[in-house]
Amino acid sequence: MIGVFKQKSPGNIVLLLLLGVIIKIPLFLYPKTIVATDKDGQLYHAFLKLITPVAGNNGFIASVISFFLLYVQALMLNYLMNEYRMTTRQTFLAAMAYLVLTSLLPEWNYLSSPLVTSTLVIWMFILLFKLYNVQVAKGTIFNIGLLAGISSYIFFPASFFILCLLLGIMILKPFRLNEIFLFLMGCLTPYYFYGVYLFLTDQFSFFNLFPQVYFSVPDVKNSIPFAISTLLLTIPFLLGGYYVQVHLRKMLIQVRKNWSILLFYLILAIFLPYVNNSETFHAWVLAIPPFAAFHASAYYYPNKNWLPLILFFLTFGFILYQQYGTTNWQ
Repeated sequence: MIGVFKQKSPGNIVLLLLLGVIIKIPLFLYPKTIVATDKDGQLYHAFLKLITPVAGNNGFIASVISFFLLYVQALMLNYLMNEYRMTTRQTFLAAMAYLVLTSLLPEWNYLSSPLVTSTLVIWMFILLFKLYNVQVAKGTIFNIGLLAGISSYIFFPASFFILCLLLGIMILKPFRLNEIFLFLMGCLTPYYFYGVYLFLTDQFSFFNLFPQVYFSVPDVKNSIPFAISTLLLTIPFLLGGYYVQVHLRKMLIQVRKNWSILLFYLILAIFLPYVNNSETFHAWVLAIPPFAAFHASAYYYPNKNWLPLILFFLTFGFILYQQYGTTNWQ
């Protein structure tokens, strides 16, 4: 499997779809209705109203939508890795790693505001990495800010990605105050239009425009499957980080900067569930794209093929065990 996805073949798009269906069978066998809480953003609730006439309380349709989002996100992440030469050769390993990692916990597969937001976040970083080779970047910078503002109206803790994006802009480009201002204007644009709507409907108030922010510790469940999932997430990440560090000198300066930004993205995403926490694991799906990028390096760089094979089949076997050996997905 590793050898197949190491090749950049158009047929791997179909194989990736088949792999996704196989490892996410419980998503369709035990469909979960749409996850929605009062902590979700206004745009997410508007999205739910849009699909309710079709989906209703049908968990299967919600599963189809979430699977579509996961598959698209995997392809987007793979595009980011290949387009910006994050490894020395173009592969489908990042997409494979993303679909595998999101199968470690059931909550990462359900249709939720963090899952929808993850699509925009990956899109933001694709545009961000593009800045290094763009001479006139004002339009791209504004679009990045606009996506950041929109994502915060789907899942408000995603607004903290603004810090990562600001740092990324300053790393990839010479500091220009007008570009930073343009980025912030893009971030505030959705708030401006929503504020106008609230004013016209006589609902305008600060807390209607900006949700209240509070911090709390998620209620982490103590179980053997969760501990194994954490190990299978962490060990290949550390191995991938080691190989990235070893090959860093051989990389172009742009690629080095991109890996640094991805690492900051990962650190920030790990702490997002502590913001406006709803005591679920759904928010941690935002940390999976950078994890998958480092996992792809763990599969790609080792000279001995047995090491990535062991890592992959341990993860794959554990996912199958959860699906058919336990009731965790039900």
